[in-house]
Amino acid sequence: MSRGLWPWRHSAAFRLALGFAGMSMLVVLITLAVFYVRTVVLLEQRTLRQIATTTQQLQARFEQGGREALVQAIEESLGDGQDSDRELLVLLDADGHRLAGSTRYADPPASGDDIEEQTLLRSGHPSPGYLTTRKLPDGSRLVVGHDRSEQLQMAELVGDAIQAATFLALLLVVGGTYLFRDVLEQRIGALRATAARVAAGRLAERVQPAARDDEFALLEHDINRMLDRIEHLMQGVRHVSDTIAHNLRTPLTRALARLHAAQRPGTPPAALQDACAGAIVELEQLNTVFHKLLQIAEAEAGSQRQQFTPQSLRAIAADVVELYAAVAEDQGCQLQLAGDGPGQVLGDRDLLASAIANLVDNALKYTAGTPGARVDVSVRTRDGQVELAVRDNGPGVPDAALARLGQRFFRLDERLPGTGLGLASVRAIAQLHRAELRFEDAAPGLRARLTLALS
Repeated sequence: MSRGLWPWRHSAAFRLALGFAGMSMLVVLITLAVFYVRTVVLLEQRTLRQIATTTQQLQARFEQGGREALVQAIEESLGDGQDSDRELLVLLDADGHRLAGSTRYADPPASGDDIEEQTLLRSGHPSPGYLTTRKLPDGSRLVVGHDRSEQLQMAELVGDAIQAATFLALLLVVGGTYLFRDVLEQRIGALRATAARVAAGRLAERVQPAARDDEFALLEHDINRMLDRIEHLMQGVRHVSDTIAHNLRTPLTRALARLHAAQRPGTPPAALQDACAGAIVELEQLNTVFHKLLQIAEAEAGSQRQQFTPQSLRAIAADVVELYAAVAEDQGCQLQLAGDGPGQVLGDRDLLASAIANLVDNALKYTAGTPGARVDVSVRTRDGQVELAVRDNGPGVPDAALARLGQRFFRLDERLPGTGLGLASVRAIAQLHRAELRFEDAAPGLRARLTLALS
């Protein structure tokens, strides 16, 4: 990486890696400190306890058997071969002359209960050690000590080992921090590079999934699915924009042409009224289109889901069938409702009514003129779901066009009145209610199924 260390302090990956490295270093230091205590410190404490214990035992021998018993105990302790070369036991008279014990010792203190650091003589050479002097009732002095040169050597070895381990751990921590940061930067850098290309308008760009199935791979898959959704939505926006422009241009052009014609000098009043009436019709049609588009946009936004309440789907369907009964009768179509229960669902009554009305209106429109025209609306409850079906016996829909039903501005027959937004509104309402909308060939006619979860 060409960047120096200073800019890295703004990197979350670097701070995260440094945090883990710091915790690792702290664990290493604690472990080494425990190791030091368990070796050097405990060994030193054991030596001090040994001196104190030996002193107490020798004092007890003096109290039990006098000076002779003490001398015998000192000789036995020095002759047992256990730490004899490092152990110091001396009995001195009141004038400081040796009565028994070791011949190698420095000048001991007159008396005292504390164990002090003293320089002992070992093989004729001074050596560091611990020493204590106890004055006995007969005026003599008992000197107990222990050489600590081996302890100091052990402490030096342990200290060197700790320094080496600390230095090695520090190298590993620093190297691991940089390595961890670089790995994170590579994985995150791929995401940022893809995001930059998508932001530049290349919506087809995707993150190259890693071979390993780790958290970053799952994130990459999620981002790719999000980008797929964004690309799909943008394609829909382009399609809607192009279609709106096409659908607006024609009625606006007709309305403007009529109004311009009405402005010509000498235009009779009847022609002027006809031009105004035609322009009103065109503008009302545009107003309907915009109303449908706003309804679809609100449904797709999902904000109305918070207002959902339990609703009877059969009751809503009954109201819609009653509303369209007169229309069906005028065009000679039989409109009927069937059902086996209330079909209680959670939703918005007005939106559900709008969806059913669009399905019924579409069925009536395409069965008009069909001999024995019939539209059946049914509400069935099964397996925890409520299914509303609207079936007609009209000419039906070709298989190639079934998948396009519900697309904005798609119209199967341009000769029939409509905006191409009715079924698109139904699909948006179904999506808002997390319902399934399917169109099937009823042979003859078309069957639309709207399936919702039972509340």
